[in-house]
Amino acid sequence: MRAKEPAFYKLPITAWPESDRPREKLMQSGPLKLTETELLAILLRSGAGGKSAVDIAREMLQKSGGLNALAQMDYHDILDLKIRGLGPTKAVTVAAGLQLGRRLQADSVAPPQMIIHNSDEVAKIYMPRLRDLRKEIFMVVLLASNNKIIRDKVISEGVLNASVVTPREVFREAILGLAAAVILIHNHPSGNPEPSSEDLKLTRQMKESGQTMNIPVLDHIIIAADRYTSFADKKLL
Repeated sequence: MRAKEPAFYKLPITAWPESDRPREKLMQSGPLKLTETELLAILLRSGAGGKSAVDIAREMLQKSGGLNALAQMDYHDILDLKIRGLGPTKAVTVAAGLQLGRRLQADSVAPPQMIIHNSDEVAKIYMPRLRDLRKEIFMVVLLASNNKIIRDKVISEGVLNASVVTPREVFREAILGLAAAVILIHNHPSGNPEPSSEDLKLTRQMKESGQTMNIPVLDHIIIAADRYTSFADKKLL
């Protein structure tokens, strides 16, 4: 249940009771007692442009369409809200906080030294990180010989095609990481997890390069909102 904002929020923060100022309130009562506006205000740290941090936070949530919509935004999207008092430093801080939240959710289903057994496990790890993004991200996951995740790497951001995402970039990371195999992952901001003709072309290119270098591509997973498509499951590899 969300907490309601008290009436004195219309006053400057310095005029509020100390126990109701966002930072002090969190220290005294814990984060569950704070509204989304208050939590966001703590990330902003201070006001600017004649507005308090709470004023700016409230306007961010209103203009973005709420916390879920804000979570889909990157640094540039946040700046594009054009909120007086919300400059580059504050936008970077909010973008970093949102990314930490996505990664925390991903890490909660990926214990250390996790060994991958199927596409569902991969999707559960990377869906929280990619499902809300407004631009396409292409990643490679490096695996050891027992399918344990070594690490992952973002290869490209933006429109994906075979001329932008090249085998050279992908397998350079695999060689540097001493990977025995790789899994390719990218997102579809449209919400449609079905592979495009460009996705199919890119996957064939990566598979052929992997065979040549003896670093097989075990899967290519497309994440779209809360759904995903596995090339391996659909026998498209």
